[in-house]
This record gives sequence, C-alpha cells and structure tokens, in this order.
Amino acid sequence: MEKTIIRVATTVMAPADKVWACWTQPHHIMQWNQASEDWHSPRAENDLRPGGRFEVRMEAKDGSFGFDFGGRYDQVIPGNLIAYQMDDGRAVQVRFTPQGSSLLVEEEFEAEDTYTVEQQRTGWQSILDNFKKYVEVQSPPAKSTHA
Repeated sequence: MEKTIIRVATTVMAPADKVWACWTQPHHIMQWNQASEDWHSPRAENDLRPGGRFEVRMEAKDGSFGFDFGGRYDQVIPGNLIAYQMDDGRAVQVRFTPQGSSLLVEEEFEAEDTYTVEQQRTGWQSILDNFKKYVEVQSPPAKSTHA
C-alpha cells in the first residue's frame, strides 16, 4: 500500500542560525511546540545526531490529555535537513532553504490512519505557524529606515 505524504511549510523572517537554534534546542521547542493555545510542551529532550533520540511531552494545559512525541534521527545536516523516524515508524523530513533574508521551512511526513489527512495537515501546519511566530518574536525582522 502506498503511503500518503503530507507537506506543510512556512517562510520565517529570521537569520538561518536563529531558525535552526529555535527548531533544535529543547528550551526553544517547549515554547512553540503546540497546535493550539490550550496545549503546551512542558518537557523536551533532543540528541540531534544520526541515531540520536528526541522526545517532547505534549499535553492539554488542563491536564485532561497528553502524549510523548518522539523518534530517532536518521540524517542531520546542520542548517539544511533533519530526517527522522517517529516512534510509530513513520518517516519525517524537515528542510531549511534560504530565500534571501528569510528561510523556507518545509516538513513532509507520512500520514497515519487515525485522523484524516486534512486534520493532520492542519495540526502540523498550526505547530509550524507557532514556530514562525516564536522565531520572529525572538529575532524581529529589521525595520526599514526609509520614510
């Protein structure tokens, strides 16, 4: 059976090194890794190297539900690519592509069977949108000096 691949993307107006740091460092991950305001990530661990593991605790702020999102890295090219297998075996690739003074962040992942493709796309896109907002607040774009 052919796997369904879902793609989400955003353009972040920030230096590439800042985008990479915010994507990979646990103290940053905990700040942006949620699909809605009523969820949060109170814990994150990240051993960013091929064979290394990551795990992020995701839970409702009211404590009603939570889960650990984790996996193992297959490939890490600093500043360019992260490929990993989620604990359920699905593959994910994250690409970071410079576009002038911004950076395109693209995630491609194999769909799972519990939720519709659209629900999965919406959830992952929402997390990616939170990432963009977080990074741009950390590193606001330069303001024009022209009148």
